[in-house]
Amino acid sequence: MNLFNGGNILLADIPVLTMEEFRQEVLYYCHSGARLQNLFASPENSGKVRLYAILGFDEEAQIRVQSTLVSSDNLQYQSLTPVLLAAQNFEREIAEQWAVVPLGHPWLKPLRYHSNYRGVEDLWADIMTRPIPGAYPFYGVDSDEVHQVAVGPVHAGIIEPGHFRFQCHGEEILHLEIQLGYQHRGIEPMLTGNDLKRSVLLSESIAGDTSIGHSTAFCEVVESLTGCVVPPRAQVIRAVALELERLANHVGDLGAMGMDAGFLPSSSYFGRMRGDYLNLLLALTGNRFGKGLCRPGGVLFDLDQTMSDDFCNKLVIYKKEFEDVSELLFSRPSVLARFENIGVISPMIAKQLGLVGPVARASQQERDVRIEYSSGIWQFNHVPISLSATGDVYARALVRRQEVLRSLDFLLKILPTLPKSSISSPVGTIKPNAFAVSLVEGWRGEIMHVGISNDQGGFSRYKVKDPSFHNWFGLSVAMRGQQISDFPLCNKSFNLSYCGHDL
Repeated sequence: MNLFNGGNILLADIPVLTMEEFRQEVLYYCHSGARLQNLFASPENSGKVRLYAILGFDEEAQIRVQSTLVSSDNLQYQSLTPVLLAAQNFEREIAEQWAVVPLGHPWLKPLRYHSNYRGVEDLWADIMTRPIPGAYPFYGVDSDEVHQVAVGPVHAGIIEPGHFRFQCHGEEILHLEIQLGYQHRGIEPMLTGNDLKRSVLLSESIAGDTSIGHSTAFCEVVESLTGCVVPPRAQVIRAVALELERLANHVGDLGAMGMDAGFLPSSSYFGRMRGDYLNLLLALTGNRFGKGLCRPGGVLFDLDQTMSDDFCNKLVIYKKEFEDVSELLFSRPSVLARFENIGVISPMIAKQLGLVGPVARASQQERDVRIEYSSGIWQFNHVPISLSATGDVYARALVRRQEVLRSLDFLLKILPTLPKSSISSPVGTIKPNAFAVSLVEGWRGEIMHVGISNDQGGFSRYKVKDPSFHNWFGLSVAMRGQQISDFPLCNKSFNLSYCGHDL
């Protein structure tokens, strides 16, 4: 069953295939050019567990949904991962959350530290010791010449907890394993039910630096299921806030990459510039992270002509400053020597891993929701895609530089021509027993929210996919064969979310 971004279908219209048909169709479409955008499980009233696969056909801008049932007597199925690498994290999460075992999975470990939702305590008994902090079975190399380096989970400052385990031969990294999920906030279960006022607040906290991206996706799921049409002015204000969020984080990342390359001038300048974009979000929403703006039906705050003119005047100045400082960063041989050929991910590997966002575009993967799955205002205002081919730290920095300039051009074009309409529409009741999908291009990449409604006008299952879910494993692969001293710089070039992964 196919649908477009922001669309919905009745659960009864989603085909329920046999397990073998489900597996063969997923593999057929993915090996024919489709992309595995999501794979998750949902419990059925019968005691069975239903698996949903969401496949993206980027060129057609279509999303295909198919499902299968796993018997309550034998909660297992043949793993997709050995022949579809992009499925590996999804299948680990299904096992962790619902105690459904993908037989033959080559790396079956839980992603987070928590009991599964079905209360099956002995799921891992035949696979590994029950995972607890401090007793996780990290991959090891049995050699007197190989040593381990452990970093985290406690880090300096206010960073979220995460553990990095390096297997090193001298200074060379043979393997990096990343273990996250120490807090496990339980966001997805809290998003079920029918308390939309509470749920939209939770959506803003999925990843604090992506409040606009995740809250927009949540609102679009609700709007799809209620048939609400968002006014054009509200769509533009959401897009403005989304691009300001992108600008603040991209500029901040370039500053952090300059810092880790030992080039302090750009770090200082970009750090200050990041504050400029956050202050524009503050002027629009009352806080520097855009919380409280997006609500089902539209937005809570308007952008009047005076504010729009002020934003444009400031953005013209910010653009000139950015061009000058980015030229300073990208023209220094000492910086380029640290950026080039560090943490390389080839286009083939990026495709196999299913990477998204700037990390994927730095490896020549044309993936941008604003272009391929455009909805709302993005259907009429396209931002050119920013690509690079070398897949190294330099490419990831270059993509950010290009995206900053293109986001600025978009804002300078759209702000003087705000549509004249209201900023919100009334929201009705949620369509019962339906399935809705929303895609948003957050600053890290493709955000996907899926809402499955029950017959009481609420959500029986809500699935969140942050772009970091795809890209953390990409960081592990990028570090193979690198010097361990290159890790901080390579890590900054990815800048993935801990809390967005810890759902």
